[in-house]
Amino acid sequence: MDKTKILLAHGSGGRLTHDLITKHLVQSLSNPLLNKLDDAAVFESKGKTAFTTDSYVVNPIFFPGGNIGKLAVCGTVNDLSVMGAIPKYLSLAFIIEEGLDISALEEIIKSIAAAAKEAGVEIVTGDTKVVNTGKADKIFINTAGVGFIPEGLDISGANARPDDAVIVSGTMGDHGIAIMAQREGLNFKTAVESDCAPLNGLITDMLKVCPRIHVMRDPTRGGLATTLNEIAGQSQVGIELNEESIPVKPAVGGACEALGLDPLYVANEGKIIAIMPEKDAPAVLSAMKAHPYGKDSAIIGRVISPNPGRVSIRTPLGALRILDMQSGELLPRIC
Repeated sequence: MDKTKILLAHGSGGRLTHDLITKHLVQSLSNPLLNKLDDAAVFESKGKTAFTTDSYVVNPIFFPGGNIGKLAVCGTVNDLSVMGAIPKYLSLAFIIEEGLDISALEEIIKSIAAAAKEAGVEIVTGDTKVVNTGKADKIFINTAGVGFIPEGLDISGANARPDDAVIVSGTMGDHGIAIMAQREGLNFKTAVESDCAPLNGLITDMLKVCPRIHVMRDPTRGGLATTLNEIAGQSQVGIELNEESIPVKPAVGGACEALGLDPLYVANEGKIIAIMPEKDAPAVLSAMKAHPYGKDSAIIGRVISPNPGRVSIRTPLGALRILDMQSGELLPRIC
């Protein structure tokens, strides 16, 4: 038996499954709730609770700036955080392809443990399944998360109001270009890394100076343009952007130009869009710039009454063009 590879027997529920869970997962992700190995995690809760789930099928599973494990933790932490919730507990379910190197799984679990520690969350329950070679493209991960919303917060994509300011926490398109470069073997003059990161610390700092933030979203698939179109539709407002104010790394901008892409539609995995009353924007921007994950934050536009449900962008030449929602798939399996 090859002890360096995942075998179908690792998902059979027998001795190898037990060893996989106890030696590789529980050992790295240990906490009192997980260590019980019961069929469900049981914990106390009260007040408003946020609950979310997502599946991660990114290809390749290792990329500059992270891997599928870090992505799975950060993605779910961020989905909770943009609702104002304090992330607390995560589930973790693996679908592993027979033949995956045990060393690769260990590296992924190590990243999961590091990301969970940084975010202050605990992996309290999970599952492992092993499928035949060729049926899962190495590994898929599903995570679900629970977080608790402090009293008084009301954050939703439906809450944008005319005259609100629109802020982003940093440069657009880093994750999507990093994945594309790794997948296609593209070499750029300056290496591009994914921005994959847990953003709950940054969001906590923002809410300390402004608990009146109306909307927060992480612009993942479809990028900034598609996410803002979703918000404009939910809130039935218009949004007008200033193209020159939107931060894009020169390497990402150059790669997009060469590939015929618009960075405003390319995915991010460590950025936030925040919409709030204009008078609160300077204080929020200052708090964001003081955090490592928000140092490139910028006010990029405002919410308007005309053209409800539409997003427009003012170009450097002064022209105004419509920024539609993305149609079709720009780059599949980026998360």
